[in-house]
Amino acid sequence: MIEWLFNRFERNMHRHVNVTWDEVNSRLLAHPQLLVALEAMETTGGEPDVVVLNPERHTWCFVDCSVESPVKRRSRCYDAEALAARKANKPEGSAIAEAEQMGVTLLTALEYQSLQALQPFDLKTSSWVLTPSEIRSKGGALFGDRRYGAVFIYHNGAESYFAARGFRCKLTLPSFQ
Repeated sequence: MIEWLFNRFERNMHRHVNVTWDEVNSRLLAHPQLLVALEAMETTGGEPDVVVLNPERHTWCFVDCSVESPVKRRSRCYDAEALAARKANKPEGSAIAEAEQMGVTLLTALEYQSLQALQPFDLKTSSWVLTPSEIRSKGGALFGDRRYGAVFIYHNGAESYFAARGFRCKLTLPSFQ
């Protein structure tokens, strides 16, 4: 597993400027339990790679970098509450529950936009993003995509699901103190 992470890291240096593989590998070796979550991200089509989402805080994350929303994580409603609310045609699951089961979290809208600044993603698909509680409490949920050369954050009912909507997630690497 470390080999494919290293190869992807080397092929996509634009995603992690000023980060070395030795630093990333040291953090992974110090926290081997992270490899379980990374394997789950990979096997569901996420193609995780290191991304610096918050350069000021030196926050390094493995983020789903598949060009489109991960294939095996599509057709999901937003969360367990939305799944329970569906009376018919229930999807296979929910984005929040599956991310928790994998040991990862959904990207926030700002993180999604930061990811999109690195290269274009979700040109044909869309991805659920972490939704603020004041929106979720009213039945809504947020998702993003890239169309017409611009990144959009939209809303939909949390119980909705579409074949072209999945979710992207992140796994934050612990920093060395």
